[in-house]
Amino acid sequence: MQKKLLLFLILALPIAASAQYGNKIKHRGDNGFVNRKNRPQKQITFAIGASNFLGELGGANQIGTFFVKDLEFSTTKPSAALGYRYKFNQLFALSGGFHYLAVKGNDNLTTEPFRQNRNLSFKSNIFELSIQGEIYFTKEQQGHLYRIKNAKGRKSYKLQVYAFGGIGGFYFNPKAQYHGKWVALQPLGTEGQGLPDGPKKYSRVSICIPYGLGVSEAIGKEWSIGIEFGIRKTFTDYIDDVSGNYYDNNVIRQQNGAMAADLADPSLAHYPASLGGDATGLNQTVAGQQRGDPTHKDAYMFTNITVTYKLKSRRSVKSKF
Repeated sequence: MQKKLLLFLILALPIAASAQYGNKIKHRGDNGFVNRKNRPQKQITFAIGASNFLGELGGANQIGTFFVKDLEFSTTKPSAALGYRYKFNQLFALSGGFHYLAVKGNDNLTTEPFRQNRNLSFKSNIFELSIQGEIYFTKEQQGHLYRIKNAKGRKSYKLQVYAFGGIGGFYFNPKAQYHGKWVALQPLGTEGQGLPDGPKKYSRVSICIPYGLGVSEAIGKEWSIGIEFGIRKTFTDYIDDVSGNYYDNNVIRQQNGAMAADLADPSLAHYPASLGGDATGLNQTVAGQQRGDPTHKDAYMFTNITVTYKLKSRRSVKSKF
């Protein structure tokens, strides 16, 4: 019930805020008439670009680190978004919308011994609903239609730079390839979820904190184009199905089947003794050994090209009678 309420609020808040604010606010110039250049504005945004993932799998050729330093660019996947923005004035706006991102990770893309030998991989689609506030550092200004040298009057300024932050909810479903087919990992309990003394099953719905920067430039009275870079801090460590320690793989095989056991530990079994393996040089993936890092939650990010359409405002005409 709480998850459904969260998603409903994320979707409904931008519409409710714009309706309430639009009924109350009045922008008037010195002459008492409405100042159209500073009146609230409604916009529809479209975006398409590239997404990436920060988690346990894959990453740089080193022990896992937090943030962009551990980014693996070869796992870049597509992203898209559709949103609604209510711009209160030239400096502040509230926006909300739907984001789709694809993310993936693969241990065979790194030469770091522990990660490479672990040999885990995943992919997941992410569906996100979010709401965020925006602060603009520059004001869009309509002036001369043409940039004529020494022309009198106000010049046009079409470039806008802004920062944003907010809250969102998202759904994810990590999958791995098994005998040529992609299978969902969460039901398999690859870290012993749901088994005796194991962790509880994780939810595939979680909360995220979106933040980032954007730049846009007007290409007419109604359209603008720009670029937006966003990061999502999440409150789950299971977007890649990896977080804690290895569970007894024999118990996983008995309780959840061969597929669950094979995907829980597909290690290459060649981790050398000089780097922590046992006397035979085999990998230490027995129960209780580290499989992931629960101290750092997963994150995902995107860089999108944005196109914005400014909805035409309707002037209200009151009857004289």
